[in-house]
Amino acid sequence: MADNQRLKNWYLTLFRDFENSLNGERSSPLHKLRKEAIEKFADLDFPDLHQEDWRFTDISPILKYDFGHPSKEVLPTKGEVAGIGFHGLEGQRVVFVNGFYTPELSTLLTVPQGTIIGSLADAMRPQGHGTARETPPSRFLSEKYLTCAKPAADGNIFTALNSAFILDGAYVEIPDNVAIEKPIHLIFISTGIDKTISQPRNLFVAGKNSQARIIEHYVSMGNGVYFTNAVTEAFLGENSSVETIRIQSENMNSYHIATTEVVAEADSNYESQAISLGASIYRHNLNVTLRGEGGNAALDGLYLTSGGQLSDTHSLIDHASPHCTSQEHYKGILDDRSRGVFNGKIMVRRGAQRTNSYQENRNIILSDEAKVDTKPQLEIFADDVKCSHGATVGQLDKESMFYLRSRGIGEEKAKMILIYAFADDVLKNIKIEEVRSSLESILSNRFLRG
Repeated sequence: MADNQRLKNWYLTLFRDFENSLNGERSSPLHKLRKEAIEKFADLDFPDLHQEDWRFTDISPILKYDFGHPSKEVLPTKGEVAGIGFHGLEGQRVVFVNGFYTPELSTLLTVPQGTIIGSLADAMRPQGHGTARETPPSRFLSEKYLTCAKPAADGNIFTALNSAFILDGAYVEIPDNVAIEKPIHLIFISTGIDKTISQPRNLFVAGKNSQARIIEHYVSMGNGVYFTNAVTEAFLGENSSVETIRIQSENMNSYHIATTEVVAEADSNYESQAISLGASIYRHNLNVTLRGEGGNAALDGLYLTSGGQLSDTHSLIDHASPHCTSQEHYKGILDDRSRGVFNGKIMVRRGAQRTNSYQENRNIILSDEAKVDTKPQLEIFADDVKCSHGATVGQLDKESMFYLRSRGIGEEKAKMILIYAFADDVLKNIKIEEVRSSLESILSNRFLRG
């Protein structure tokens, strides 16, 4: 409890210093949202094991550190970041270092008129990216989007903290009737400076009948203890299609807490693949609201843990309109003393008839000390629906092992083949070949040694 209040006081002091550095921007509509968020933050407490949504996730190690903001001047070289990414991938490459857009490390290609791909900070400035609006950009963004910044939107203290320090992150806006063919690769590099916090704020807006594929990629360049507190909001217009791939592969000394909020309108299609490989403590809150009729959400995920890692996924698919569908398929592979948590909720609201939804969480335990807590949930307030869920936790299938061994395959290699096949069942749904191939190579190197 002492760490809780001490850390809250630390961030409140950090906010006062941050506010004093803003000069004229303190009167902007965006800063009004920041102040509302810091007030909400002050009213909340960091979660502990007594709270239902956090009872399997001990974040006390995070509360021991007074994380400060890193310097913008500490930048890696082009050579240092050249190997980050996916071999052969073509498309937009937008690089952020410690949460700040870094144009000298980015590659922005020509895009259709009205499309914006780049920095949220640039988009909030007048005439950002050459885009003129009838209202100032900061007012447009804060009033129409950035809804997590509004204090009534979320009781999550980490979301409130991110909202209080909104400054930069990725901004992607696709106009009506525009399809972006090549992937948009957003790379968030933490330089690994000890006791620093990175708080990127990302906003994706897809217009009616638009299409885009977005890769949200978090990596480390050092081994320091640091904290990534990320928030991503996505708004899908009618009949739009957005595929997001979220890859977290930060160092094993880092902490990563993220919130993703998605609002999908009628006949839109949202696909998400979330891959968690790194971080000492990882928590992802993924909330999707199907707000219009005929919408679809497909959520796939894979978490690999070892050592003392903890990976936690909390998801909510909110069927707020009739005739919507959703599928959720998460898998975990856990070794050593690591922990996995999955809490997936499907909510079908009153009036959301003809809903069709399925949720599955499957886990393989590779050691006697690894542990998984899984809790799929259904909350249904409509009567004409088709919903189901399931969860399994177990070891490698003995019959499959026997089959491989009977064909002359050694025990260790047979084990690794089954692990690879289990994980690849999720990865095969990634449509971007370069990303899928890279992740499959990581699995091969990790599980098919020799």
